[in-house]
Formats: sequence, C-alpha cells, structure tokens
Amino acid sequence: MGLKFRIESKKLNFLFEAGTSRGVLKEKLVWILNVSVKNNPLVIGIGEAGPLKGLSIDDIPDFEKHLIKEVKRFEKCAVPKTIEDVLELVKTIPSSLPSVKFGIETALLDLINGGVRKIFDNAFYAHGAGIQINGLVWMGKSELMQKRLSEKINSGFKCIKIKIGAIGFDKELELLTQARAAFDVNELELRVDANGAFSYEDAQPVLQELKKINVHSIEQPIKAGQRVLMAKLCRTTPVPIALDEELIGINSYEDKKELLIQIKPQYIILKPALLGGFNSCKEWIEIAESLNIGWWITSALESNVGLNAICQFASHLNVTLPQGLGTGNLYSNNIASPLEINGDIINYNHTKTWDALLNE
Repeated sequence: MGLKFRIESKKLNFLFEAGTSRGVLKEKLVWILNVSVKNNPLVIGIGEAGPLKGLSIDDIPDFEKHLIKEVKRFEKCAVPKTIEDVLELVKTIPSSLPSVKFGIETALLDLINGGVRKIFDNAFYAHGAGIQINGLVWMGKSELMQKRLSEKINSGFKCIKIKIGAIGFDKELELLTQARAAFDVNELELRVDANGAFSYEDAQPVLQELKKINVHSIEQPIKAGQRVLMAKLCRTTPVPIALDEELIGINSYEDKKELLIQIKPQYIILKPALLGGFNSCKEWIEIAESLNIGWWITSALESNVGLNAICQFASHLNVTLPQGLGTGNLYSNNIASPLEINGDIINYNHTKTWDALLNE
C-alpha cells in the first residue's frame, strides 16, 4: 500500500489585464495534484502547485521536473494518517520549492480528511461560515481604476485594496481621495499595495499623503531586501506598513524571527504558496503575535482549488480582519467549485459541486 499521484497542468486566463507595478498579468499556469492510496483509488485528495511569475522563488524553467521528482519520492513514503504525519512529510520538501510544499500539503490533508475537499476542521467548510474579504482594484488607466473601484463599492465591499505605483502617484492619490470623500473611514477601509514601487526617499511623502485620507495600510512600499531602510520607514511611518514580498525566501524559524525583530512592521501578509505552506505561515504568525505585529492571509492568484484550502486555513485560525481571498473571480476558466462571494463575504456553498474532472 502506498500513495499514487497524478499531475495535470492548467493555464488560467485572466478576465482582464491585471496590472501591478511589476507588470501586467494575463494568465497563470498551475499544476493540479490528485493523490490517492493505491488500494483505494476512489478517495482522492486535491492540491495545487503554481509559482507566481516573477515573484515565487520556485518560478524556474524546470519547475514541473522538480514537482514530478518530489511526487515520485512521496509515492515511496508511508501513507500519512494524521495532520502531524502530513506536516512531517512536507518538511522534507526543499524550501526552494514553496508552492510544491503548498500543493502536496493541501492534497494530503484533503486525502486524510476523506477526499471531500475538506482541508481543516473549520466553520468555513463545515457550516458555510463566511469570511470577510477585501475588494481588489488592479492597476490600469485612471478611468478604468475609478470604474473598478465604484464596482467594488457598489458590490458591498467595506474594505478595498488598490494597487499603486504604476500610473503616477498623483493620479492614484486623486482616486483614493475621491473614494475617501464619498465614504468616511467608518464606512470604507482603504488599503494600498505598492509591490515595492517606491524608493525610500519617494515613499516618505507618499506615506504622508496617505495619512491625510486615513488609509489603513500600505503593503511593501519599497523593494524587498532593504531591511535597514524598511526598518527606518516602519519606525517613523504615519501609515501602518505591511510586509509582503519581504517574507519570501525566509525559511527557518530563526531567520523569520530575525527579520521581524529587525524591521518591526505593523503587519505581515501571508501567502501560503509563496511561503512554503500552512506550517510555515503558522510560524510567521506565532512570531508576529509575540512581537505585537498584526497579520492577514492573501491568496497568490490560485485557482479555486488552492483558494479553497487557503480559506479553510483562515477559518481554522479564526481570522477577524478582512482577508485577501477574493481572487477566485479573476479567471474566465477557473475550476468550478462551491466557493461563492456575496458582497464582501466568501463562503463554501455545499449545494454547489466541484468540477467532476478533478476526480477522473
């Protein structure tokens, strides 16, 4: 008796050109993992591995070769029976392959829970409990961004994150100012994500302007890897700073602690597929909370397979802040699932079914 994996790649197509300060996204390639026990092929766990282009440390030309190598190695392992068994197995995957860790971990957790897309024991899956999410406005021409912002507000989002750093901060500030003029801080929480777009010198006046309109936080105002400068910003910033890209590639518990002690941000952003799975994220959370640093969880543009797992992880942690889990509606050919968004709430609707192809 042992594990049997099947891997299938899928190209997800964006409904629109999704702009960031790092460039425009039009598609994402992911690998869907099916795992079963050889003598019980009808119970199948599902996971997803897929590096985020230009950002994941395992965004490498021969990614699929590395994924297949790890899967073949796991097929020689004993079948895990508990969460602890799964976590111990996943630890053996190289830290240089964080999305492989996330995909295999998710698939195995699904398998030991009966192959019914249950990843954790959580209210999201068991009772359809909703999670509040933020709306996301991607970069584009200012008129298009204004249109998207209005659509998000009209859809019922009370927290909206706007990508900045590509079309000129004056235009972006005008958009944010208009939104704040229409809705005060009690009606609408505004977050911004710079993806490292600003220099240290340019970031300081940007932060001052964001403070004037009561922006909740800014993600990664300057490029990752400038710890001394980021620490200086975090000490003096009038607007809370959230680290995102800064966390990528920091793997050991000691290195994570060193980073957060040195920079002392106000928040950190956790993307399981970029950080090496759920156990790695739990380490970040433990350290952050010991230092009074806040956190929330964000998807890394996964299909509904990965998004479901991340939502369940968030529910398992009893999150309270709006989470970045609204990316399931980005694609024209996403995998059909019970996930649905109503207003600014994502939930698991058991009256809906998963794409039958997942179990073939």
